[in-house]
Amino acid sequence: MKNVLVIGSTGQIGSELTMKLRSLYSGNIVAGYIPGAKPTGELLESGPSAIVDITNEQQIAEAVSRYNIDTIYNLAALLSAVAEAKPQLAWKIGMDGLFNVLEVAREMNCAVFTPSSIGVFGDNTPKDNTPQDALRSPRTMYGVTKVSGELLSDYYFIRFGVDTRSVRFPGLISYMTHPGGGTTDYAVDIYYSAVRKKTFECPLAAGTFMDMMYMPDAVRAAIEIMEADSSKFAHRNAFNVTAMSFDPEIIYANIKKYKPDFKMVYKVDPLRQAIADSWPNSMDDSCAREEWGWKPEYDLDRMTQDMLEKLPERIL
Repeated sequence: MKNVLVIGSTGQIGSELTMKLRSLYSGNIVAGYIPGAKPTGELLESGPSAIVDITNEQQIAEAVSRYNIDTIYNLAALLSAVAEAKPQLAWKIGMDGLFNVLEVAREMNCAVFTPSSIGVFGDNTPKDNTPQDALRSPRTMYGVTKVSGELLSDYYFIRFGVDTRSVRFPGLISYMTHPGGGTTDYAVDIYYSAVRKKTFECPLAAGTFMDMMYMPDAVRAAIEIMEADSSKFAHRNAFNVTAMSFDPEIIYANIKKYKPDFKMVYKVDPLRQAIADSWPNSMDDSCAREEWGWKPEYDLDRMTQDMLEKLPERIL
């Protein structure tokens, strides 16, 4: 990678990924954004930015041409719970937008990263240690767009030779950006409540296990897969990746080690609970480890310590 366009640069992943890319590469790392979500602060000042609406193929092509882009990170999407409320918009962004990106990449010789998700799996998938090649049969619009995105990305690689690559992210936890409407976002909200000394109302029931990952690991995974030797790939779109699996009681107990007065109560959200129940308890990421050397650096306790140390600086 030399010149990179990050579409969705002001989102949960994009804001941190863009800054990390700028710290690693000397070329143009362009922060693509939509009107109303312009980069601010260091994200704006540290490199070029451009209005890039994923539903506008011409805008994508103009940015790629202007900055001589060789790699596109396509991060535009509606998260799971929001997508259920706005399924048409979720499809428009997730699929029509991806089609635009892939067409530009085909015509202008770019590599493309489009993240997938544990949301591709459904009720009839093995819940524990879900295999890389397990059946993908989601029951949410978010999951449908992610499965379709994996297939479309594979098609563009097989049919046109576009260098498409992807990972299936678990729930992502970060102190840098606020949650954006995902089912796993309770695992971010709980730290906010702990720092603010508020009782946390957990929207998922005890015993609801899901894979999670700390954002520094997620950013590293997104970069490492694009730098990997693809001749070693048996898979491409998309690799299971994970770092930890826990339920609300486990993360609550871990936080209480450092915040003994912290309180949590349950107020289950039926929609989010139904989505969570359809997802794996844990994924098998052995293919990513074997094919491009994936290995997480953060476990639950190390993440908790870092979140509780750095989050107060962001919100207090």
